Order: sequence, then C-alpha cells, then structure tokens
Amino acid sequence: MAAPLIEDSIDVAASPEAVWSVISDLPRMGEWSPQCKKMFVLGGEVKAGARTVNVNRRGPLFWPTTAKVVAFEPNREIAFRIAENHTVWSYKIEQTATGSRVTESRAAAGGKTTAVSSFLVDKVFGGNDSFEDELREGIRETLGKVKRAAEAA
Repeated sequence: MAAPLIEDSIDVAASPEAVWSVISDLPRMGEWSPQCKKMFVLGGEVKAGARTVNVNRRGPLFWPTTAKVVAFEPNREIAFRIAENHTVWSYKIEQTATGSRVTESRAAAGGKTTAVSSFLVDKVFGGNDSFEDELREGIRETLGKVKRAAEAA
C-alpha cells in the first residue's frame, strides 16, 4: 500500500511570483527532479487541463508516464495527475514575511495506486518502502533546486 501523502516544504527568499515562474515551467522539471527527467507539454501551454508526456529515470531504468494538470492557480498552486498510477503531484506556494514557502507533495488517494504500478514498484523498484523513501529524498532535492533557482532569479 502506498503512503496516502508524502510531502515536504521549504522556505524561499523570493516572491510567490518568482517561485511560480520556476515550478510552473514544467518543461524544465528535469532540472529540478531527480526522477522526472523531462516533461513535454502537449500543445506547449501549461494551463489547467494541459497534458504532458514525461520521461522518468531511476538508475539504468527509464519509463514514460503521462499526466494532466488538475490544479492551476498562478502564484499559488500547480498539480498534475499521473495517468499510470493515479497519484497527484502538487506544488503549493504560500507567501511568508521573508518570501515564500513551497510545499511539494505526492498524494495517493486512499493509499492506493494502480495494480500495474504496485507490481512494478514491488518487483522492479525494490519494494514500496524503499521506493517511497527515495521519493521523499527526491522531494527534498527538488525543493532545494527550486529554492536556488527562484532566489537566483
């Protein structure tokens, strides 16, 4: 069973608009994420309902996924639902006294993913616990890179 929610937050010394310019640029996701190496936005425009084709990597393994943008509120939130496992990845921005707080999460409704995803995580990716530990580390790494990019802008 998947964790219903995996998330972490980071404070960024940049405005919500500066953070938004980083996290809403989905074609650049490969610069931030250690697992999602590339996102191709079909039609080119990132907006609610936009669809993406993604290339993911873990060590020598590569696999494609597709997603749909399910939340799009400029300077506040972007989220996309992965078709193959039904998880939702989101980035939320809150304004703080010193800039912004960014929260990245992976939600699996009811702690469930698809049967195919569960099988692959168990048999190919070394089991759910180690895979989700890696996702937690990846979220922290992604947030650190988003912070550096937004603060440098």
